[in-house]
Amino acid sequence: MVAYDPKKANPTLIIPEAPAKITRKKKKPKELAVVIPDNCTGCEACVSFCPVDCIELTPRDTSEGINVVIPNVQIRFDECIGCKICVHVCERMAWDAIEMWPTEQVEEYFGIKIHDKYEDAVVAYAETKG
Repeated sequence: MVAYDPKKANPTLIIPEAPAKITRKKKKPKELAVVIPDNCTGCEACVSFCPVDCIELTPRDTSEGINVVIPNVQIRFDECIGCKICVHVCERMAWDAIEMWPTEQVEEYFGIKIHDKYEDAVVAYAETKG
């Protein structure tokens, strides 16, 4: 049996190189990556390409008898730098499950506040816990 080769199936497929890691964001991005859960297969193609490691699998919650067969990925918004790499990887290698939304729309929709710097987000989180 011959293995599936996405480049032979789609010769225009260009998979970006994994970027060098960036340590912290310096300002609030204009747009943030948002996962569309109905489109996400949990393949994690996007995870290794994120330069700030802000994409992870959603934890499985079986407390109410709900068993998620394939968990989606989620993005930690306060760490996202809005680089769009995950969007391009997902649309080329997977299922077009990640979109870019204006930061203000993300804040309003999810009821959160995106901080200018990661350190500010850590301080704000610590203040809510205690």
